[in-house]
Amino acid sequence: MPWSMASWIEAEGAFPPEGWLAGALNAGWTYRDRVEVAAASVAAFYASRYPHSPLELWQKRLAAGEIHRNGVPLQAETPLGAGDRLAWHRPPWWEEPVPAAWEVVHDDGDVLVIDKPAGLPVLPAGGWLEHTLLRLLERRHRQDPAGVPRPVHRLGRFTSGLLVCARQRASRRWLSARLRESTAALEHAPEVPPMGLLQGPLEGSLTGGPLCRKVYHALLAPGGLPPSMGPGEALTIRTPIGRRPHPRLGLIWCAADGEQAGDLTACSTLQLLARGPAGDTVEVAIASGRPHQIRIHCAALGAPLLGDPLYLPGGLARADRLPGDGGYQLRAQRLAIQRPDGHWMRLEGRDAKGLAG
Repeated sequence: MPWSMASWIEAEGAFPPEGWLAGALNAGWTYRDRVEVAAASVAAFYASRYPHSPLELWQKRLAAGEIHRNGVPLQAETPLGAGDRLAWHRPPWWEEPVPAAWEVVHDDGDVLVIDKPAGLPVLPAGGWLEHTLLRLLERRHRQDPAGVPRPVHRLGRFTSGLLVCARQRASRRWLSARLRESTAALEHAPEVPPMGLLQGPLEGSLTGGPLCRKVYHALLAPGGLPPSMGPGEALTIRTPIGRRPHPRLGLIWCAADGEQAGDLTACSTLQLLARGPAGDTVEVAIASGRPHQIRIHCAALGAPLLGDPLYLPGGLARADRLPGDGGYQLRAQRLAIQRPDGHWMRLEGRDAKGLAG
């Protein structure tokens, strides 16, 4: 019988040995949708809305009674009307082992900053429900009189490093706004020097408003950066990022030309720290918070993150891989963010190396 995370925590009040959650079945989940435009087929509606599953699989789920319309289970195709409410009762599924231990970098009773391990999803999505940082925080802090700290932003599953959480809803709103203002203020700045990003005074910004400043370390595939680029030299990447067709997901974020509706401007500044036989170590400051921005921008240069299974040189995505596939090395290493009381927090990950190789 599979090991149950919930039963472990209820019985032991602790995490499994060595800081990992073993693989386990969860309790399933209900996904709810509202039909906006009338449709002739339930399965076709779902296959169009969720292309990760083919039509035949949705037909099997319908026949198994997993899909309800307006609270009534369906077992055969039926037309859908605008305003119908659908619920897919997904049966329990297996979640792979994940790391469940982390270092606390800062905790003032409201704002909590942790050093997230690579391999731990932040929020439920993409097949992850219970084996996520959010669920672990809810269980670990459920008796906390100040409330449960909840993530303010995301890091990719295999991105390690500094992640900001907050217990109070007002603090989460404030910190989230700082992240958005950081993007707006820095997006069109001529350059954001990464090495000096957290040096010197932090009051104000390039445009007079408050900022959240984020610096990452990454290991790039060797030979991708310009041969003439030496340690300490920097360059700015402004490749737009947009959704393009993908056979498994329908659409996927990748490098774009900026000519299609929905393409987003993006800005990163990359500085070479060291070259080595295993790859080039770089520091990246992001002036916009686009999906998979560092992975895409480095690939757009012709220097993908070492081991990245998804993004090819040039910044396009492989047809047979997904964003959640691991193997790359990326770390949120330094952070400066303004608190609701106006003071700045300047934080750095405990592991100065951050990356292997």
